[in-house]
Amino acid sequence: MTSQLEATARPATAVPTGPLSAIGLLALLLSGSLPILDFFIVNVALPAIDTDLAAGPALLELIIAGYGVAYAVLLVVGGRLGDALGRRRMLLIGMAAFILTSLACGLAPTALVLVIGRIAQGASAALLNPQVLATIQTATTAERRNRAVGLYGAVAGLAMVIGQVLGGLLVGADFAGFGWRTVFLVNVPLGLVTLWLTARTVPNTRAAKPAPVDRAGTLLFSLMLVLLLIPLSEGRAAGWPVWSWISLAAVPVAAYLLIRVERSKESRGVLPLLPTRLLAVRAVRTGLVLIVPFSIGFGGFMFVFAIALQQGLHLGPVEAGLTLTPLAVGHLTASLLGPRLVNRFGTRVLIGGGLIQIAGLAVLAFVVLRGWEHLTPLMLLPGMVLTGIGTGSQLPVMFRVVLSGVPGEFAGVGSGLMVTIQQSSLAVGAALVGSIFLSLSSALPGSGDALAWTIAVIAALIATAGVLATRAKLAA
Repeated sequence: MTSQLEATARPATAVPTGPLSAIGLLALLLSGSLPILDFFIVNVALPAIDTDLAAGPALLELIIAGYGVAYAVLLVVGGRLGDALGRRRMLLIGMAAFILTSLACGLAPTALVLVIGRIAQGASAALLNPQVLATIQTATTAERRNRAVGLYGAVAGLAMVIGQVLGGLLVGADFAGFGWRTVFLVNVPLGLVTLWLTARTVPNTRAAKPAPVDRAGTLLFSLMLVLLLIPLSEGRAAGWPVWSWISLAAVPVAAYLLIRVERSKESRGVLPLLPTRLLAVRAVRTGLVLIVPFSIGFGGFMFVFAIALQQGLHLGPVEAGLTLTPLAVGHLTASLLGPRLVNRFGTRVLIGGGLIQIAGLAVLAFVVLRGWEHLTPLMLLPGMVLTGIGTGSQLPVMFRVVLSGVPGEFAGVGSGLMVTIQQSSLAVGAALVGSIFLSLSSALPGSGDALAWTIAVIAALIATAGVLATRAKLAA
C-alpha cells in the first residue's frame, strides 16, 4: 500500500496543461534568475546606500542577510503552495509580489525601511523560485529535462556574477538621479516582461495530493538560520556581545530538534519540510557536500570583492562591477561546454572544475598580495577567468547530480531541498566570509592582505568539498 509520504510527494500525478515550449523555458529561466540576480546586484551598491541613507555596517549587512534568510526559509513553503494552488499561479503571484517589493526597496526613505523591504522581497522571491525547477521536472522528460536543468544551473551561476556587473553599471549611470535605487527599480520592467511571458507560455502543473505545510519544521528551520545569520551579520559590528555567542551556541540545538521533528514526521508517513531520507541517496548526499561549501564560498567571494574594491581601492561602482566581467565570461563558456564534458568524463568534471577554481583563487590571492596598491582590473583578469571556468564547470553539474539521484516520486521535494540548501548557504557565505574579511581588515595592515587571506579561506572550502566528494567515490 502506498504510504502518505510517497503519495503526497509524487509529482508524476501533476499533469501539465501542455508541453513546455522554448519560450516557456525562457520565461522560467528569467523567473529563476531574477531572485538570484537580486541577491548579488546589491553588493556594489552598498557604499552608495551607506552614503545616502547613513546605514552603518550593521544595517548594510542586514540588507544582504535579511533577503537571504527570508528567501531561504520560505522556499520549501513556496514549493508546497505551488503544489497545492498550481505552479504557474504561484509564479504569477510571486512575480507580482517581487515587482511590488522591488519598487518599495527602490523608494525606501531610510535604511531600516530598506531592510524591511528586502525581507519582503526575499519572501516574494521564495514564492516564485521553487516553481521553476518543479515545472521543469514535471513538464519535460528525459534528455530535454537534463538540458533544461543544466541551463537552469548555468543561468543561476551567471546571474550571481551578472548581478554585480549590472549593479555597478546602474549605480554608475545614475539614471534620472536615482543612483543606487535603480538596482531595485530595474526589477519592475524585467519583472513585467517575465510576468507576461509566464502567463502566455508556461504550462500549469500541480500535485494531485499536495502535502500540507510543515509548520513545525518551517519554524525550526527559520529559527536555526536566524540564530546563525544574525550574529554572523551583526556580531562583529556590535563587538561580539554575549548574546551573539549564545545565539551561535543554540544553532546545533535547533538543528538537532529540526532533525528529530522531521524524522518523526517521516516515520508517521507525513512529508516533512526537509525529508531526511533523501540524504540516504548517494547522489543527493554527494551533491549537497559540494553545493554547501561551493555556495558559501561563492556568496562570500562576491560580497567581499565588491566591498574590497570599493572601500579598499576606492574604485567606482562601474569599475568594481566590470572587474567581474571576465569571471562571467569564463562561467558562461564553461557552462555551455559542460554537457559535452559530462558526457565524456562524467561527474569527474566536478573535481576538475574545483581544481581550476582553486587555481584561479590562488592567482587572485597572489596578485592581490603582490600589487594591491597599484591593482588594476587587467591584473585580476587571469585569476577571474580561471575562477569563472571553475564555477561554470561545477554549478550546472551539481544540480544534475542531485536531481538525477532523486527518486521520481520525490523529484519536486528534492529540487526544493537543493535550492533551499543552496540559497541558505549563499546567505551564510555573505555573512560568514564577510565577517572574516572585515575582522581581518581591522587586524591586518591593509585591505589587500585581508582580501588575500579571505580568498585563501574560500579556496580551502572548495578543496575540502573536493576531498569529501572524492572520498565518496564521486569520480568512480
